Amino acid sequence: MRLAPYQYSEIFDEMFAPDGSPRASGKLFVERLQTLTEGSLQQRQKAADISLQNMGITFNVYGHEAGTEKVWPFDLLPRIIDADEWKTIESGLKQRIHALNLFIDDIYNECKIIKDGAVPEELVQTSKTLRSQCKGFHPPQGVWCHITGVDLIRDQDGQIYVLEDNLRCPSGVSYVLENRELMKRTFAPVFQGMSVAPIEDYNEQLLKTLLDCAPEGVNDPTAVVLTPGIYNSAYFEHTFLAQQMGVELVQGPDLVVENGYVFMKTTKGLRRVDVIYRRIDDDFLDPKNFRPDSALGVDHLMDVCRAGRVTLANAPGTGVADDKAVYAYVPDIIKYYLGEEAILPNVPTFLCSDAKQREHVLANLDKLVVKPTNESGGYGILMGPHSSQEERDKTAAAIRSNPREWIAQPMLKLSTVPTLVGDELQPRHVDLRPFVLCGKEIYVMPGGLTRVALREGSMVVNSSQGGGSKDTWILRNGHSQTEINHAATALEKF
Repeated sequence: MRLAPYQYSEIFDEMFAPDGSPRASGKLFVERLQTLTEGSLQQRQKAADISLQNMGITFNVYGHEAGTEKVWPFDLLPRIIDADEWKTIESGLKQRIHALNLFIDDIYNECKIIKDGAVPEELVQTSKTLRSQCKGFHPPQGVWCHITGVDLIRDQDGQIYVLEDNLRCPSGVSYVLENRELMKRTFAPVFQGMSVAPIEDYNEQLLKTLLDCAPEGVNDPTAVVLTPGIYNSAYFEHTFLAQQMGVELVQGPDLVVENGYVFMKTTKGLRRVDVIYRRIDDDFLDPKNFRPDSALGVDHLMDVCRAGRVTLANAPGTGVADDKAVYAYVPDIIKYYLGEEAILPNVPTFLCSDAKQREHVLANLDKLVVKPTNESGGYGILMGPHSSQEERDKTAAAIRSNPREWIAQPMLKLSTVPTLVGDELQPRHVDLRPFVLCGKEIYVMPGGLTRVALREGSMVVNSSQGGGSKDTWILRNGHSQTEINHAATALEKF
């Protein structure tokens, strides 16, 4: 298979250096790719697409004109990260989640960080995701964020940044696991012998994390996954994780609060529930404590949580720490609680709530990416260099009307990875969402969800807006000769 036409030196490419030679992390993979017969890669990609469709691996797109459900888009060419770089990333993620858990606990209790002036009180108090219902609450093991998805990007110079933290109901990990299974089935001879760190124990680690954070005094805790139902965009993931962990998938009407505890309705009567991995937003969790019109939650669930008789993962109120305005202070938060510099830097961020920074943003809307502080999925964002004057005027008016709800960042050119487009390999922009579990210990899945912008030149990687995904390979140090020989023999039969 010929790779010569693939040239992309303007932006950092994850697999190739500017001179066209493979980077060290991708050298062995590229050598194997070049031994494939013409058309073999395309055949394998088609086989992967058919498998996804047959297995019903889908996601929902709200308001999509062709229907809400789409087959998960997957590209066969992986993103490869070497062991040394991943070690730094892993350390930075553990540091970040540790500090953010301490921050959330402090915000809802003693507020030391505010009293000491490290974070502005007004910024925290005006966050839409701050929950008064959590004031004075301490969750089991002191863990607020049990499951976190941290979005990372690499810019055109090769520097890795944290783009945002997802501390409420982060999604995507089921697709990471399915991508790996698909890769092993359809691309096995290339995958074998690459010394890729395994991810198959994630479900076991997730269940362990949940049970480790069960209420005090519960010897044999019962966990469930709480879903809003089949119309949620991540419903496939909810069913997948419940099945893989061997726990029940429930909806609000399946649970009831009696005598200060949460019970699950079963054919054999009520069964106590101790840990709820909730995939429902705060507002809809409990009609008695949050939105009274919610038909998805459980009456008085928050009362049981505050009494320490059930663990909600993630805990309500965690959204205050993934507010994009609070994000700008995470390096200060790490310094305050841990006395350390942030291992993984933030993208430089302008807060529109600050008058001087706001004027800079308004004067440079054509150069910046402007984001609402509490939206997700890529919605509501102004991509300045690609925007019209009408769009910039509309955003400027919104900023002036409510400056607290907007931030801006420079337009970074995301790194690229070779992607199969028709019969050619073409560069496409990517980001990475590693998943971090926090219980008695912090566990980082080796890799994560590499999201790829399938449209040429696009920086929008969200699946809901035309993005796809790739398997992420974290290489372990070194390859044994046995592994290499085994893979070489398999390739001869490919």
